[in-house]
Amino acid sequence: MKPIPIRGKPAAMPLVCAPLVGATREAVLAEAATALAAKADIVEWRVDHFRNFQDVMETGRALRRIGLPILFTRRSLAEGGNAVPISEKQVVELYAEVCAAGFADLVDYEMSNPAQDIQAVREASRRHGVGLVCSFHDFERTPPLAELAARYRRAQELGGDVAKVSVMARAPEDALTLLAATQQASQALVLPLIGVSMGPHGALSRMIGFAFGSALTFGVAAGRSAPGQMPIGELRAAIEIARKALG
Repeated sequence: MKPIPIRGKPAAMPLVCAPLVGATREAVLAEAATALAAKADIVEWRVDHFRNFQDVMETGRALRRIGLPILFTRRSLAEGGNAVPISEKQVVELYAEVCAAGFADLVDYEMSNPAQDIQAVREASRRHGVGLVCSFHDFERTPPLAELAARYRRAQELGGDVAKVSVMARAPEDALTLLAATQQASQALVLPLIGVSMGPHGALSRMIGFAFGSALTFGVAAGRSAPGQMPIGELRAAIEIARKALG
């Protein structure tokens, strides 16, 4: 497993990330305080849940003061997120502004976006020393192993600092497919990986994904952002049991 650098330094493995899905500044900051108390390693601010896009920058700066590393994400409607009140061009401009502001350690942008938009986000993140997570999500199914492997490779080809693949498990074997693809990619690629199998059948991936090369897992402090996420305390306990079993 390759660690995800935070501000140029390798972070804990696996990172436990708490999603922030509040609609207002007050709600986001309250969720972040709960994540801090729950001993999350990092928070993901899902700004597509946020109502007032005029307040993103000030909320981000306030969020930074809480002290946890921040992954900034606008999840697109096409990949399981919520509609936002700005155009895609303005979303790209927002990412550039967030990178320049310095409150985010990482930004997540989907590989399904137009190539020129990905390049613009890539350039902004590099210019300001912010890590880029190139991500792929399928909330309907788990694609075949070869397709998942191709998604991981694509993130590296696009110049991502982290590759993320998150897919829905419709049966127990789907979780095994995601884990196998993550393990193969961890051996073939140079960048850190995040592999998630969503839903009840995929819950195991959240607990033992680190053993297959996934450097980050999502746990609940206040709100969930995807099916199958579990409370941080239970998730950490499961990870420690797996660590001991693996020696």
